[in-house]
Amino acid sequence: MNDKLILIIEDNEKSTKLVKDLLQYKGYRTVEAVNGLDGIESALKYRPQLILMDIQMPVMDGLEATRKLKEMPETRSIPVVALTSWAMKGDEKAILEAGCDDYMSKPINTRSFIELVDRFFNAS
Repeated sequence: MNDKLILIIEDNEKSTKLVKDLLQYKGYRTVEAVNGLDGIESALKYRPQLILMDIQMPVMDGLEATRKLKEMPETRSIPVVALTSWAMKGDEKAILEAGCDDYMSKPINTRSFIELVDRFFNAS
């Protein structure tokens, strides 16, 4: 059993289920939050080793949540990967400037997604 915990911050149930199923199939443990504010609270509570962050969410969007996570000493070292349907020119720059360590466009390529996640754990 893999002891690596991944926090999925996503407001779309179908997207959450797909990501959760892929990660759990590969042996990762997951916890979920439905918006940026809940995600920050979950990150502080569970201290995951990786955060997968949707960008467009209600209550608090992923960019603001990432900035707040990177400001807090308790969570600043947790890598954040944006999973986003944003695909416009300049969006990558805004995502990285907010503090995300990487990003992947939705709909995700399942093989590339797992490779991306694995890279964060193999690097540590």
